[in-house]
Amino acid sequence: MNLFTAPETLPFGVAVALIVAVALLEGLGMLVALSPSNVIDDLLPHAVPESGLDRVLGWLHLGRVPALVLLLIFLLGYALFGYALQKVAFNLLGSFLPAWVAGLLAVPPGLATVRGLGSLVAHIIPRDETTAVSEQSLVGRGGVVSAGAARRGLAAQARVRDAHGRMHYLMVEPDFDEEVFEEGAQILIVRKQGAFYRCIANPHPHLI
Repeated sequence: MNLFTAPETLPFGVAVALIVAVALLEGLGMLVALSPSNVIDDLLPHAVPESGLDRVLGWLHLGRVPALVLLLIFLLGYALFGYALQKVAFNLLGSFLPAWVAGLLAVPPGLATVRGLGSLVAHIIPRDETTAVSEQSLVGRGGVVSAGAARRGLAAQARVRDAHGRMHYLMVEPDFDEEVFEEGAQILIVRKQGAFYRCIANPHPHLI
């Protein structure tokens, strides 16, 4: 019996499919300036410090690593262990374990993978650069429209440098209905609304 098409390995096939789906959604989100990982991190509740929930989330590195990255790590560990478990079971018993049994047994290894690989990713991602902080820190920064013409209802791409010198590419619209910013126009980010940033003409372009 084929390991990857057996009904008993369905939970792990679903996990692999979710990995592919999340990767596609994230790629699509980059094209429309709306990252699913940003949305998920913003929707997650904040745990109370020193609470049991806070310790659990800290153990899983949630808050230090984007939630979507942790989900992908879990799905990867879950699927790999699940397939390996079913292969071993088939070799020893001559049949696969029931799907629900194998699915439950694969959860702890999936969480252990989050704990292990999440720690590595947490050391790569700067602690003080969560997505929410990064987005808000760009308000008040100057930038340049780099592609298209920004007008109300039609966003254009702009490049903005943050306080650490890193370049960000944002989708911006004028804050006032009558304004239009052509490519090359110098702008000032004044607020964030939904997936887009609002901007005005930069009154001090020499400060960019």
